[in-house]
Amino acid sequence: MKAGTSLWTVTAITVLAATATIGYLGIERSERDRAPAVSGGPASVRLISADQYATAVHDVFGEDTKVEVDFAPPQRLQGLLALGQSAAAITPGALDQFDRVALAVAQQVTDDRHRGIFVPCIPVSVVDADAACAKQFFIRTGRFLYRRPLTNAEIETQVEAAGKGARRLSDFYAGLTYSLAGMLTSPKFLYFIETAEPDPDNSGQLRLTNFSKATRLSLFLWNAAPDETLLDAAEKGNLDNADGLKRQIDRMLESPRIEKGVRAFFSDLLRFDQFATLAKDSTIYPGFTIQVTRSAEEQMLHLITDQLLARNSDYRDLFTRRLTFINATLGPLYRSPVLDAESWTPHEVSPGQSAGLLTSPGFLALYSHPGKSSPTRRGRAVRENLLCQHVPDPPPNVSFAIFDDPNRNFKTARDRLDAHRTNPACAGCHKIMDPIGLALENYDGSGAYRTTEGGAPIDVSGELDGKSFVDVAGFGQAVRNNPALVSCLVNRLYSYGVGRPASAGDRPWLDYETKRFGSEGYRLVALLRDIASSEAFYAVSVDFDKHRGTQDARVDRKEE
Repeated sequence: MKAGTSLWTVTAITVLAATATIGYLGIERSERDRAPAVSGGPASVRLISADQYATAVHDVFGEDTKVEVDFAPPQRLQGLLALGQSAAAITPGALDQFDRVALAVAQQVTDDRHRGIFVPCIPVSVVDADAACAKQFFIRTGRFLYRRPLTNAEIETQVEAAGKGARRLSDFYAGLTYSLAGMLTSPKFLYFIETAEPDPDNSGQLRLTNFSKATRLSLFLWNAAPDETLLDAAEKGNLDNADGLKRQIDRMLESPRIEKGVRAFFSDLLRFDQFATLAKDSTIYPGFTIQVTRSAEEQMLHLITDQLLARNSDYRDLFTRRLTFINATLGPLYRSPVLDAESWTPHEVSPGQSAGLLTSPGFLALYSHPGKSSPTRRGRAVRENLLCQHVPDPPPNVSFAIFDDPNRNFKTARDRLDAHRTNPACAGCHKIMDPIGLALENYDGSGAYRTTEGGAPIDVSGELDGKSFVDVAGFGQAVRNNPALVSCLVNRLYSYGVGRPASAGDRPWLDYETKRFGSEGYRLVALLRDIASSEAFYAVSVDFDKHRGTQDARVDRKEE
């Protein structure tokens, strides 16, 4: 299979057709099976991400439009960058970058090569303003950039700005360029701003407008702004009825674009943004190059989409499956040569050596130190990212003297951590992290398999929340069967979609949806469909304070 080719594109339509009968909002259910009602939260305002910015530009102006974006990501909120987008503000430095990128994009759109494609008319004069032609351009382009039709006032503003520029520069297209650049730096483009309206079917309550509903749905499933078909459905009011919503959800789930949406969610959940700064000590791991880093990230995403989309299989089996994919870059880590550098080749890991995704080089290297493995970092990552369990920060005055003492002659990480836990200030947190991380100690800081450390055999036995295991495969089974794994996914996916932390009022519905997820075989496509078609996903409330989450809306701290 060539690089970039996805198993999802080969089998998706067949798989989704087989699951298309799963229930939607409005399908009759028994009273016992009906979902609990939720009161919802506030309509959200989210700053666009770098990836969403590039996607929006490419969707509107074509893939050949160069978009050089490197916006600083927001701080994580309850484990997700997507929630941090709801609390992010544009700094003066970021605004300067937005200005530069916007002008560069606008100049490409109106240059000699592209203006005939994107400007739907020919101006009366290329050296003067043409309000009628500019209006045609902004009506169509603005609808996609603002994710809704422009108001008359907004159209007039853009046309007037284009006219002033054209007259000053004696160039119709230059005027169009600067007016378009202004749209690309407008808060109406840079922020996904949801709006609510009175619900005609429920007196005193609110509902999202159709265009806000379309944007929320598209960000959730595709990590992108709505396409023309979805905007058309919103404009016709078709998203306010079960059949119209069902048609759009089906269409979007059957599109190859769902893969990008799934990749975006799991990249956020597993903190793949840290791959950008991942580096290893070249004297200890000389083979761990930037190419390995890129391949390790792609391997994990390839594994996720194969399991959850191409095969439409049980989410929990991500942590027990032995089948992975390797390329020529990762082959040495698996002691398995791959001759074709352009392909991803199926590879089966030896029995007893795999905990699925958790024994991927990407996960193992990402949650390690530059020169050695880190049971604590790996354990914390599993607890916080996959089980939604908060691990407190180490105390500021913690001493690592015993841990780092060269005279102790510790052979293995288990020896060092056992000694470190004699410090009462550290013992509590290490008790919930270390058994997880020690289960992965057969893999060094680069993700390569080993059986000894410091000349001593590595003991990976332990327990996870009362479930004992003797090897890494048993550990993977313990993760797979941990109830928190499933409830965490449902909670994080819902929060990711609505753009806010789950509230206490959401809890009964989340519990219901977690059970439903299990009854449907723990299949992600079914879960995406259930959330996207639920009343809970679109519910909004006037009073934000009544619907704050039971957890504090803390911003994640830097990892020690």
